[in-house]
Amino acid sequence: MSALLLGGTAEARDLAARLVAADVEVVSSLAGDVAAPLLPAGKVRIGGFGGVHGLAGYLRANAVSAVVDATHPFAATMTAHAAAACAVTGVALLRLERPSWAARPDAEHWHWVGSLDEARGEAERLGERVFLAIGRQELGVFAGWTDRYVLARMVDAPGFAPPATWEVVRARGPFRLPDELELLTSRAIDVLVTKDSGGGTDAKLDAAATLGVPVVAVRRPPPPEGIGVVSSVDEAVAWIVHRPGAATP
Repeated sequence: MSALLLGGTAEARDLAARLVAADVEVVSSLAGDVAAPLLPAGKVRIGGFGGVHGLAGYLRANAVSAVVDATHPFAATMTAHAAAACAVTGVALLRLERPSWAARPDAEHWHWVGSLDEARGEAERLGERVFLAIGRQELGVFAGWTDRYVLARMVDAPGFAPPATWEVVRARGPFRLPDELELLTSRAIDVLVTKDSGGGTDAKLDAAATLGVPVVAVRRPPPPEGIGVVSSVDEAVAWIVHRPGAATP
């Protein structure tokens, strides 16, 4: 069989390695948003497909028999395109989505919002020294913050010149709790803004809980209706390798 893995996440890289080891023919597709992405095992393609029509054409031309959407929980457009393209081509689709941070014991005390615009207003109410842990693509929502200290951390440089009151830190996780505690303490951070990216223990959230820093969290968008969703790489591997025509690990 031939599987297409829509990835870029740590879970996608883990899944690609597991599928390659199981002799499943897999191609990992990366959006190309990061200048030097961590490449998964197996074949890799970088760049978009050209919308639903382009993705459907790729699935047909390459005789893809299964798609696993393991993109970031906030990559809603790609997830919607995958659902539509698989629907018109009849290709099986699975969504691999890391568990939400809403299950954390401290999450019930967070300030949950539905968008980054709402997050900006909530953060303005809560503090004056903000840690923006939302990546780089949507930083522009906060570009008007010229009256406060902002710590923004991301892998690549932002796409605009940040205000003079901002500090931009370029780094790639995972991060350790002692380092996150030092970061929040040394910058006197009094509010953390993040998106519910989910996954295992996240050091910045543990640091905020330890220091009593309020967290503003953007809820993740729901997946399209009718799509199977799993939360572990083990489940995704089992779904792939037990499909008709797949290799047996």
